[in-house]
Amino acid sequence: MARRNDDQTRYRIFTRRAMLLGAGQAALLSTLAGRMYYLQILESDRYATLAEDNRINLRLLAPPRGRIIDRFGLPLADNVQNYRVVLVREQTRDVAWTLDALGQIIELSDYDRERVLRETASKRAFVPVTVRDNLTWPQVSRIEVNAPELPGVSIDVGRTRRYLFGDPMTPVLGYVSAVSESELTGDPLLELPDFRIGKNGVERQHDLKLRGAAGTSQIEVNAAGRVIRELTQRRNEAVPGKELVLTLDAELQLFAHEQLAAHESASAVVMNVENGEVLALGSAPSYDANAFSLGISPDYWGTLVNDPLSPLTNKAVAGLYAPGSTFKMIVALAALGAGASPGDLAFCRGWLELGNARFHCWKKQGHGWLDMIGGIKQSCDVYFYELAKRTGIDRISEMATRFGLGQPLGVDLPGERPGVVPTREWKLGAIGEPWQKGETLVTAIGQGFILATPLQLAVMVARIASGRAVTPRVTRGFREVEGEGPVVGAEAPVFAPLDVPEAHLKLVRQAMDAVVNEQKGTAYWRRIAKEGWEMAGKTGTSQVRRITKAERDEGVKKNEELPWRFRDHALFVAFAPVHKPRYCCAVVVEHGGGGSKVAAPIARDILTEVQRRDPSAAEGLPLLASSQVREG
Repeated sequence: MARRNDDQTRYRIFTRRAMLLGAGQAALLSTLAGRMYYLQILESDRYATLAEDNRINLRLLAPPRGRIIDRFGLPLADNVQNYRVVLVREQTRDVAWTLDALGQIIELSDYDRERVLRETASKRAFVPVTVRDNLTWPQVSRIEVNAPELPGVSIDVGRTRRYLFGDPMTPVLGYVSAVSESELTGDPLLELPDFRIGKNGVERQHDLKLRGAAGTSQIEVNAAGRVIRELTQRRNEAVPGKELVLTLDAELQLFAHEQLAAHESASAVVMNVENGEVLALGSAPSYDANAFSLGISPDYWGTLVNDPLSPLTNKAVAGLYAPGSTFKMIVALAALGAGASPGDLAFCRGWLELGNARFHCWKKQGHGWLDMIGGIKQSCDVYFYELAKRTGIDRISEMATRFGLGQPLGVDLPGERPGVVPTREWKLGAIGEPWQKGETLVTAIGQGFILATPLQLAVMVARIASGRAVTPRVTRGFREVEGEGPVVGAEAPVFAPLDVPEAHLKLVRQAMDAVVNEQKGTAYWRRIAKEGWEMAGKTGTSQVRRITKAERDEGVKKNEELPWRFRDHALFVAFAPVHKPRYCCAVVVEHGGGGSKVAAPIARDILTEVQRRDPSAAEGLPLLASSQVREG
């Protein structure tokens, strides 16, 4: 009986446990079924999307960079195919052995080998690594012929920036180069391995418009990230950058560069005085921008950086020079504004005394009696010492500012420097000393603290010639589509009249005419002889060293007798034609000596050339046809 009761008790316990277990299993199955229903039915769209995102990767497509052309449509910068050799680590047993074999076909530097070994070790085995780019067609052919003996090696095709004229155009165009870490902004386009951005010149100034907009391509990958195929139906092409149209005349730019390249260091600016368009802007020595686009070597970079002639500096907008006697027109205008008469006479005996100091004229024996036109024509220092004493530094500085000196002009090029127009307040703040009367005299002949760029000197002359507040520009505008449609932004600006009486400007123009086209003018032997093309100008010579009294007593050494870095700078500014000014030019030759001897012939030849190329000239050549003669 007792045993029967024990069996019944165990049976009840087993049954109860079985029911609990069954209930638990049912609950678990219900939970799993509910979760599966939630995932597969309610959340099916979400997880399908996640799965698709894991399977499909979005790849950016770099846009073609916009072309740069001159005012007549001649290409200055465009894009060309770039052949490069790449290596995939998983397709070769030994990367070092493959590089050795490849090095017998094309040249590979130690730097290239080390970089490839480093990148193949750090990246996934199936990711291609660029070994060398910018291959020539013969190099591509040799690699393709030997492809069976080069496991993992293949040729890839990209695009690279090409500058068709090299050195002469670099001061304006600048260059593109790889994006540095400091330039990353979060834009994924900048993180593409071969993407280039503008680093100088108009390439930098208008980088965003030239850059364009990235496209996208969807690719299918496996779980390891290996590309399986591209989904062509989901490809959005990149939007090319806009085409940049410059005000430059490429042929004139080349001509100007040839004139400057004959000297160790020089610069020149040619402008249209009516609309401020820069037709040529040269700086020599220069450098080939293609070296940066293709990948500059450390040795070449070191050569450029350490060159004492500073080829990396655009001297036309960033070179600062004492303007010398080219500043005398500003002093004359300031004096006229202060009440001086053009007929006022001053006697030059070769020097002027102020206190216990003697200020010398460039002509040791003196010029005798001169009026204002004679003072400018013969560039008499003593005459302008006398003018400056009566006018004062405040009026001179104010007039210089009115003509564009001592301030940024806003030209659409990076690196522009403002120069210096000294005032009492400037000296006290910069040097901590009060202004001295003798410094006014030195400023009157364009020496001392005053500094200007060649572009500022060109603008100064443009304003004298036109009577308007001309400002320079090198950009005409943009085209949305390469070679098609209107140039947006090409409208000619309207400049306000200067607050200077026309009679005063006319007198200075007359004096500049006398400098070049009358005997005893300092540039008479550099004039343009062709009737109707005559130029008016002003010579300038600025000292870079102090001439001591002892040297004056013994005889001042000629520039040719001095080391190059101690020679005077040579300057010349001019406009043409005299009867109806349309063009102006400013030339600075560093340590060139006399402005009349060295700088004036360059300006004369450039102004002759620009007038010869003017279609409105009687014997001018059609510019477009002339430009098409030269190919990149």
